[in-house]
Amino acid sequence: MRYIQKIFMLSFVMIFSFVVQVYAGESVSFKGKSGTLQIAGGTAHIPVMRDLARLVMTEAPSVRIAIAGGGSGVGIQKVGEGLVDIGNSGRRPTEREIESYGLVLYRWALDGVALAVHPSNPVDGLDAASLAAIYKGEIRNWKEVGGADRAITLYTRDAASGTREVFWTQALKKGEIVDTAHVVPSNGAMKTAIAQDPGAIGYVSVGHLEPGIKGLRFDGVMPGVDTVLSGAYTVSRGLYSSTKGEATGLAADFLNYLYTPEGQAIIREKGFIPAGRD
Repeated sequence: MRYIQKIFMLSFVMIFSFVVQVYAGESVSFKGKSGTLQIAGGTAHIPVMRDLARLVMTEAPSVRIAIAGGGSGVGIQKVGEGLVDIGNSGRRPTEREIESYGLVLYRWALDGVALAVHPSNPVDGLDAASLAAIYKGEIRNWKEVGGADRAITLYTRDAASGTREVFWTQALKKGEIVDTAHVVPSNGAMKTAIAQDPGAIGYVSVGHLEPGIKGLRFDGVMPGVDTVLSGAYTVSRGLYSSTKGEATGLAADFLNYLYTPEGQAIIREKGFIPAGRD
């Protein structure tokens, strides 16, 4: 496959002190705490985690949070090997991964994976058969599915991506992805590529749908919070964060924040569906 050479990495330092109400009425304070919290993995998670960190910043100058992408596989591997404190993934780690790494899982949101095209594309939806034919390279022009006479440009994600795993298993039913597809490293990179290419088709987390790209109906159902929650839109998944063993210290505080009213409001704002503790 042709790889678009773009390394996605988001790192930032947050100085913070804030008391929040956590699930079941408990509270946690960051005031006076110190240390570094390293988070890596799935790129769908980053908007939520970034805003959570920003909300709790201000008065703990000795606390640092670094958030990086890399994909679900990277998040699982890095937390399992003790390289980060929290590993994010857009798929549930396998039983083998859980057992070999000693992972504890925190599912804090539900998400859909949406087909996306350039906003100028007149096509509003695809069925499963047409989508499969496009990704196999059998359908190569948008006019074959009711669009303009324009070549289709395929975009996909790398094998470490949880978004790709869900798309491949649930939308393509593990069908072929032709090797001429362009590979991009993140949801953000996918959005940028589609927004700049009138012939593009790709897929992103529902939480990443925005005016620069256009979501498509799949088998007659539009991706969105309501259709994912109802089960009508079937290309969906959980968003997970994992720790090696039970979370402690800053990692536990940060993960607890995801289940607070403030945290769940941010999850909704980013286009996801909050999930309670399992």
